[in-house]
Amino acid sequence: MPDCCIIGGGIIGLSVARELAGRGHAVRVLSRDSRRDTASWAAAGIFPPAPWREGLPPGEALTAWSDRLHREWARDLRAETGIDTGLESCGGLHLTGSESARPRLDAEVREWLVRGAACEPLDGRGVAECEPALAGAVDRGTVIGGYLLPEEMQMRPPRHLEALERSCLGRGVTLLRDAEVDSVEVDRGRVTGLKVRVGGVSRSLPADVYVLAAGAWSGGLADALGLRVETRPIRGQIALLKLPRQVLARVVNRGLDYLVPRQDGSLLVGSTIEDAGFDRSTVDAAIERLLGVARDLLGDIAATRPEQAWAGLRPGSADGLPSIGRTPACDNAYVAAGHFRAGLHQSTGTAVLVADMIEGRPSAIDPAPFRPDRPRSDAGPDAVAAYVARAAAEAAGN
Repeated sequence: MPDCCIIGGGIIGLSVARELAGRGHAVRVLSRDSRRDTASWAAAGIFPPAPWREGLPPGEALTAWSDRLHREWARDLRAETGIDTGLESCGGLHLTGSESARPRLDAEVREWLVRGAACEPLDGRGVAECEPALAGAVDRGTVIGGYLLPEEMQMRPPRHLEALERSCLGRGVTLLRDAEVDSVEVDRGRVTGLKVRVGGVSRSLPADVYVLAAGAWSGGLADALGLRVETRPIRGQIALLKLPRQVLARVVNRGLDYLVPRQDGSLLVGSTIEDAGFDRSTVDAAIERLLGVARDLLGDIAATRPEQAWAGLRPGSADGLPSIGRTPACDNAYVAAGHFRAGLHQSTGTAVLVADMIEGRPSAIDPAPFRPDRPRSDAGPDAVAAYVARAAAEAAGN
């Protein structure tokens, strides 16, 4: 079994490490950040329904496969580590407050039904019956309808990351935090080593196989592998409220905005989608807008200051698909990056796909559409920004 070095200690890197270690590989993970500083720790953990069917587009196929694997991993992680990752089918409401958005909402309902997901259209009264805490918003005309996805799930990303890390350590993975890759050594089409600073001390780290899974930071490192991978950082901000009592049973979505109830009475309010570079700070105006969303939907019960607020950097992609596969210039180097807003959901399938590629095994889905060197006529930083702008504009229409 070849020794493997994973560059990146976030959700993708740890998932790949766990899968490879479970197959008997010696694995080392290099992480520049603490667990709390990763994009996945900062995520809300919303999993839309992802039923499997033949003929799915590549991104949906990866999500559907990963969705099934998440259920297995949640069970196995709990058995291995004792940590409940909080994966549960809580259901999700998708709302609109605009008559002009009804045609789009109707189209979304039809699309969910075509995909094979349970989906129930709701008028304002139906929304209030489903979630009584939204009755005031219905009365004020803030919400006029929507639909229910009873199979929508949520998980607790910090718990999942902690469980992954413990599982990796239990499987013999070496985890190096505060590790910065200074250079990649390449000779005759193979990576022969990394020059790394760990805690400020330089060292050389050899391995047989390397996997680049450094999230938004992957693009710069990919250059050293003779590969252009766009992983432009896209900031998302979230506020955490502590309510006097939990008033929601389901995830509530309105465009890009969402409310995620936790069993301990807390409420996540998100999110933003900002092209702000590698800036993980929160912005008062953005957090205030999110608090306004909570008050708009829940009224006075959400009129409280946030207990916490944070931001994560999602790795953007020019065409909406992650880059997963072997690099064309180095036959022992692989990439798994660019998942944008789906990294947590797609992490399990990505891990198995990468491990299958390294071992030369066939996979449950076709890896070709995710090739890091796939043709992209619109590739480039401007394309990533344009993709992000389209996503934000479409969501704002709700």
